[in-house]
Amino acid sequence: MTEEIYTQTETLPSKSVPSKKKDPVIFLDNVSISYPVFGGIFQRQIGEVKAVQNVTLEIYPGETLGLVGESGCGKTTIGKGILGLVPIKTGQIFYRNSRIDEGLNQKVRQKVQMVFQDPDASLNPRMKIVDIIGEPLRNLMGMTKKLEMRREVLNLLEQVSLKREHLDRYPHEFSGGQKQRIVIARALACNPDIIVLDEPTSALDVSVQSQILNLLEDLQQEFDLAYLFITHDLSVIHHVGSNVAVMYLGHIVEKGNISDIFYNPKHPYSQALLSARPAVNQEEKQKQIILKGEVPSPVNPPSGCPFHPRCFARTDDMPCIEEFPSMIKLSDTHSVACHLYTEE
Repeated sequence: MTEEIYTQTETLPSKSVPSKKKDPVIFLDNVSISYPVFGGIFQRQIGEVKAVQNVTLEIYPGETLGLVGESGCGKTTIGKGILGLVPIKTGQIFYRNSRIDEGLNQKVRQKVQMVFQDPDASLNPRMKIVDIIGEPLRNLMGMTKKLEMRREVLNLLEQVSLKREHLDRYPHEFSGGQKQRIVIARALACNPDIIVLDEPTSALDVSVQSQILNLLEDLQQEFDLAYLFITHDLSVIHHVGSNVAVMYLGHIVEKGNISDIFYNPKHPYSQALLSARPAVNQEEKQKQIILKGEVPSPVNPPSGCPFHPRCFARTDDMPCIEEFPSMIKLSDTHSVACHLYTEE
């Protein structure tokens, strides 16, 4: 059924995949994250939102790992978990072989940064740009001399195509694209190894989106940055991504490079997700797969495979309701968690 819709092509990814000979910058080992649910008169915990379940991911230097999936599937929670903004329930997170899920020290805080979705919410409206970008220089890098700090902030602004006259302005004096450039400059202030990008272009106009994406690519090449790119826009990942992880209801259901996911998707959810993206031309147009039913609640997820209530490829003789599928390696770059496939 699914093979009629998707056939593998010779199209190559838009970006070369970095060599895996290096150690990963970030490694998530079987990580689970939950949020407590409180209720009753005394506001006691009556349940938990299982936001992330048994996720294993690796992000390498110079790589852009795209994390895609529906709203509420746990993408942003993974980013927050890496930065220590939410506690880890089970599993481990490593930064260059050093465990960081129990707390980030000052050195790791410098090397792991985040760009949030809404630049307005992440910029203090009462601070000038020189103070906003200079804050990590002062708090994390120990820079105290005002003239030295202004010089370094100006250098960072120039790297994101802003000018000297922007130093002493306030956030409300900038456009949305300029604000996002300021946030990116602040993330670069401590010479990071990895930046978590949480929908960095979704609040921007289409023309500005392309400018920000090109800026991120240029910075990645210049500083050998690793990106965890969280987005709903599959065309963005197709343009800037190296590898892709598809997430559904807190689980990673498929991982692979750009060619694997976009031109040879194996998981039924990946196929439905890709069929829903807009087609630019007739060659890219695909038969849309309409999923039935609603996304299950992460407070009470279904047994077995989390996708089985909506799966169009499941048959009665498959153990989808009882057993959670293990991650099957299809090739050196491609893995899928689905009972349709078995280890060869």
